Amino acid sequence: MNNIFEIGMLLCFGAAWPFSVYRTWKSRSNDGKSIIFLFVVLTGYISGILFKMTANMDYVIILYVFNTLLISLDIILYYRNKISAALSIKTESIRNM
Repeated sequence: MNNIFEIGMLLCFGAAWPFSVYRTWKSRSNDGKSIIFLFVVLTGYISGILFKMTANMDYVIILYVFNTLLISLDIILYYRNKISAALSIKTESIRNM
């Protein structure tokens, strides 16, 4: 019962990440994304995992790991989209020569 608020927070964030990942995947665009924000949140999840592993190991760690995987996927997609956009611009400039 002590973890109910922690669980609630992780479930709410965890519900949002699949939509973010899907939007990033489908749009192939980073519009509205902040890589700094993504890394700050990732750092928070990693801190939560380390706390659970060192001081308070319980089943809630599963939610931290799940959220960490989702945000890591969003970060990977961010860089995929960034590289894809750069290659697209480079290809377009070569065609216009």
